[in-house]
Amino acid sequence: MTAPSGHAGPLLEVRRMNARYGAARILFDISLAVDRGEAVALLGRNGAGKSTTLKAIMGLVAVEAEAIRFDGHDIAGLPPFRIARLGIGYVPEDRRIFTDLTVAENLEVGRRAAGGATAWDVERLFALFPNLADTRDRRAEQMSGGEQQMLTIARTLMGNPTLLLLDEPSEGLAPVIVETMGETITTLKREGLSILLCEQNLQFANAVCDRAYVIETGHIRYEGTMAELARNAEVSRQYLTV
Repeated sequence: MTAPSGHAGPLLEVRRMNARYGAARILFDISLAVDRGEAVALLGRNGAGKSTTLKAIMGLVAVEAEAIRFDGHDIAGLPPFRIARLGIGYVPEDRRIFTDLTVAENLEVGRRAAGGATAWDVERLFALFPNLADTRDRRAEQMSGGEQQMLTIARTLMGNPTLLLLDEPSEGLAPVIVETMGETITTLKREGLSILLCEQNLQFANAVCDRAYVIETGHIRYEGTMAELARNAEVSRQYLTV
């Protein structure tokens, strides 16, 4: 993984970020932060603005913001490829793997050199995702949804990010795969990777994250530790319960 720059303060800091799709305003003064080695959840129902928040940070949506800073760099307005090169990896909800390529070929597409002895490579990722090692020569279109999710995360890690943006990593997966995904995220956090993940699954987020922000209709309605959120039944009822 990329070596720390020595920048003091949060690894990612977003202040008063707004985003639109055409004339429709989607995000309203979003402010959040992720510290080094921390896993943070952005929780909310469908349509709350979770995915748009990640896309806005990644430069995939035009934004206006007081500040969007990553590792000491002002990234507001930068194109996505430059943001990725600074060390942010993005795992979209729809995965976007190359279905006509094999597992090994998909991983090679994501390769980006990084300094430090802990840089991710194919063999290290196969140790993290044994299922991918067993299917390295299989075309991605022949894989299950859970295997494709693992491949998407592994391909992103091949870029050696410092911060990982995960959009709904547990959605649509069987319970046993969700459990495996949680173990994987915990391992990545233990390795020192910082994580911001969007989720509707409060139980999953509680198992892997340190803090949470709750978003509803494009506004941050709550922030606190996972333990504090677990004790706040009113927030869960009002903003998270389907």
